[in-house]
Amino acid sequence: MRLRGVLPRLTTPNACWSCRGPVPAAEPFCPTCKAVQPPGQADHFSRLGFARTFDLDPKLVERRYFELQRKLHPDRFATRSPKERAVSQAQATSLNEAYETLMDPLRRAAYLLKLSGIETIGDGKTVADPALLMEAMEMREALAEARTPAEVDSVVSGARRDAEAATAQLSRDFASEDLEAAKKTTLRLTYLDKLIDDARARRLNVA
Repeated sequence: MRLRGVLPRLTTPNACWSCRGPVPAAEPFCPTCKAVQPPGQADHFSRLGFARTFDLDPKLVERRYFELQRKLHPDRFATRSPKERAVSQAQATSLNEAYETLMDPLRRAAYLLKLSGIETIGDGKTVADPALLMEAMEMREALAEARTPAEVDSVVSGARRDAEAATAQLSRDFASEDLEAAKKTTLRLTYLDKLIDDARARRLNVA
């Protein structure tokens, strides 16, 4: 499956709630009356001004986020009308969600797939990949058998190396527009991230 299935960007201007003038999609302020606008249906990439791609520079994402946050923080609208305060709060919430999604490789990959109509492990379905399931079981067994902090750390180190490799593979999958491969790699990275999180708790129990 190729990226041609990605949903089109929003290009039709919205009408400003205050002056009814045209507002380009994903623009947070009306160019006519400068009123803050509702977040609307813009995707996370458009909201932060990026193309839909897996390969994003975290520093650029962070810079753009803080630029918008300074303009849209609810404290800047504390003396405005109830409507403007509510809209600014909605903008801030949407901005935070976009930032958190685009900054995390796993969430970014899953979101890109979702834009193409492909759900990953979050859809609640059983993963029908014997090799992936076997790998996940072996990682779980290794963690369960760890009896010392050093043994847990060894499992975590291996999982982190595999996670880094999976992230690099996702870059190649999306670059080649192979969404089926990207889905499989995303599922693998999901298991690895969960294992790393669980290992933190495991380490406390064996310390």
